Parts: sequence; C-alpha cells; structure tokens
Amino acid sequence: MEPLVLQTSNMDDYVLKHEGKAIVDFWADWCAPCRTMSPIFNELAKEAPEEIVIGKVNIDTEPELAQQFGVMSIPTIIFFENGQEVDRIIGAVPKEKIKRFF
Repeated sequence: MEPLVLQTSNMDDYVLKHEGKAIVDFWADWCAPCRTMSPIFNELAKEAPEEIVIGKVNIDTEPELAQQFGVMSIPTIIFFENGQEVDRIIGAVPKEKIKRFF
C-alpha cells in the first residue's frame, strides 16, 4: 500500500475525522531530507496496521494545510490520534522512531 496523498479536500475524512492513529509527512520535491524520508514512508505504509493512516502532504501543492498545521520546516511528521495532533518530529529520522507510534 502507498501512503495516501492528502489534500485540503480529503484531510478531514482521512485524518481529522479518523478514529485512530494517523501519521502525516509534510514534504516537498525540492527538499533533500524529504527525498530521504520518501522510501521510509513507503515502507511504513506497507508495514502499518490497517487502522493506521499513513499520508503525505506536498506543501507546494497544499500550502493551506502546511499553514493550518504550523509547518515551518520540512520534513515535518505529525502524529494524530482521533483527529488531534499528539506529537511531531521535524527533520529526517530513522524509520524505527516513527514506527514507535504503531
């Protein structure tokens, strides 16, 4: 399974109204650390339990979402539980650090 492509039109349905956990990567094509994280997010999407949403927001195409969630640096990974932000990580990190949220 691939990470969901999250946009203003589907963020509510997939993340903010989701009863459970969601992990969202805010990224951009031109960001080298984001490109480092991309294969990690692809792996996470395959390994995550079905009830955990794994998604990505391209800040260049969805600047409103980046602003809404106060994303100032990328990559920013935000962890949600029942639609509420519970944690965030800024910068490239090992997969295991993200997987602890599972």
